[in-house]
Amino acid sequence: MVRPDYLANYMFDWEILDVVVSGRSALDSKFFVGPIGDTSQVNQFLRGYGLDPGDPISRAELFGNFQETLQFIKRYFLKEGNEEGLDLKIPNSLYMITDIGELFLMATGQREGITKEDEMWAEIILKIMHTILHVDKDLRSNYFSVIQTQIFDKFYKYVTRENEELFLSNGEEKIKLLDFETKSKKTRESVIIKLLHKAENVAEELFDRVGVRFITETKFDALRVVNFLVKENIIIPHNVKPSRSVNTLVDLTVLKEKYQNVIKMSLRNDLAEDRFVNAVEREISECMVGAGGDRNKHTSNKYKAIQFTCRQLIKYKNPFLQEFNDVRKVAKADGDNELAKKILNLDVSLIARDIRFFYPFEVQVVDIKSHKDNTEGEASHLDYKKAQAKSAMNRVFGNLMKYKNIEA
Repeated sequence: MVRPDYLANYMFDWEILDVVVSGRSALDSKFFVGPIGDTSQVNQFLRGYGLDPGDPISRAELFGNFQETLQFIKRYFLKEGNEEGLDLKIPNSLYMITDIGELFLMATGQREGITKEDEMWAEIILKIMHTILHVDKDLRSNYFSVIQTQIFDKFYKYVTRENEELFLSNGEEKIKLLDFETKSKKTRESVIIKLLHKAENVAEELFDRVGVRFITETKFDALRVVNFLVKENIIIPHNVKPSRSVNTLVDLTVLKEKYQNVIKMSLRNDLAEDRFVNAVEREISECMVGAGGDRNKHTSNKYKAIQFTCRQLIKYKNPFLQEFNDVRKVAKADGDNELAKKILNLDVSLIARDIRFFYPFEVQVVDIKSHKDNTEGEASHLDYKKAQAKSAMNRVFGNLMKYKNIEA
């Protein structure tokens, strides 16, 4: 039976269609890139991606990403760099690649003399290269030191030390802290691992690159810290990302009713402050949060904390503009000079004076007992990181593992 020519215009790539309209990640599709038959189609894809295949600098950057990916795979996903990694070796055919176009052709089976396993490896490498590209091209990373300073300074203003004791204080209200921690910038490798297991798989979707943690004596103090942050406008509730808020520390629905009863009792009996606090603490001990809920799948159900993500409006002043204005002043003083004339005629309207953008930061508040439980056993951060890495490995290497009939 002869197939009519017009049918070519009505053929769908169901895998890619599913990625675009069904909320599925390209990393989870059967084929990471669609059919590519020759170098011309590779270049069309790269141009559509936003890269210039004719630019030697762009091609050199891509090849650098390729080399980084090979090292990343060996360090985190294979036994030669990680004892919990896969007992596999990167095929020699990958080390023979000298141009990224060859990698695309290999991934789509368009290179002669390669095996099905070579194709799978090429796809794996392209997936990780895609992730690295998103990390490299996150524009906001250029302002990270300014971002950290502006966010952390809002908290440091109220964190005080008195006789070796730490407090969150505005001069009138004081809440004792056992520790206050700021999260340093995630390592590049940590960001890549995290993106590889996230469905969104883009660097701007990471919400915990900047963060703070308050450790209090009691759960009641943990709630007081959150209340304090709101009252002092250190965090703005309107800028909190609802889907990122998690509370596994205290059941607020249960506590709300019990708390009102304690308030009424304190009014009736004219309770002293210490007795009031003790009464609240007793009630909070009965307001445990049950397991489950919408939590990160790598986080243990035993992990107890209050966590939420807020956004801060960052204001960045371009230092180049001030320096350029200084140069213009010198040029004005020597206006007859040819170089001075060119400087004075430059259009400065396109030079950004102030850059403003919202940036997310994570806040965690936890009492000391829960913190100790969180950092031991199943709820430990080390277990969390291992689970992340294993999830990323299964996701990226899934097809190859199935093909080779191996498990992590």
